[in-house]
Amino acid sequence: MNPKVDVYLEKCEKWHKELELLRNIVLDCGLIEDFKWMHPCYTYGKKNIVLLQDFKNYCAVLFPKGALLKDTEGILIQMTDNVQAARQIRFFDIKEIEGQKNVIKAYVFEALGIENAGLEVKKKKTSEYEKPEELKQMFKDLPELKLAFERLTPGRQRGYLLHFSQPKQSKTRTSRINNNIQRILRGKGLNDCICGLSNHLPKCDGSHKQLN
Repeated sequence: MNPKVDVYLEKCEKWHKELELLRNIVLDCGLIEDFKWMHPCYTYGKKNIVLLQDFKNYCAVLFPKGALLKDTEGILIQMTDNVQAARQIRFFDIKEIEGQKNVIKAYVFEALGIENAGLEVKKKKTSEYEKPEELKQMFKDLPELKLAFERLTPGRQRGYLLHFSQPKQSKTRTSRINNNIQRILRGKGLNDCICGLSNHLPKCDGSHKQLN
């Protein structure tokens, strides 16, 4: 057992009993306990097999490659449409966990087999992501924006497409696009700073400002 997980469980008052039980079930499958991304993570051969999560209304077992599981019980949940690989089993009380111990273990062992076989989730290419109509129109109005967008790395393009597509209202989507035009023209990703660091804003020394 990893002492960092002990600290995590002590702070998690609402789901303490449920997560403690899930912890024991997963450890009984022969996995190694680690602590990654601020959550208990269980590995085999340094590869992530499952994570434990706590939320306001439920706790969960997360399978990073859950999309490859057969899900014979029909209990896996895709968190959002944009999540391609990971899947959750959600629990709302300890009785649910107690009643599904064997099922949880079966899913864990299947996930372990998938990892040992070296299987990977086939993810959508950037070109397969749908562009919101507002962005398509903006590309027509500003050809230089379209060119700058196409020069971005695939990861940066996906980040923008997901960000622009999330709002339900057209005016909100348009606002998000307008707010990021200069960033795209400068070749920056959604979370990039002037210093060039991507997704590492806490590492910046404060000598520059984030792009507006």
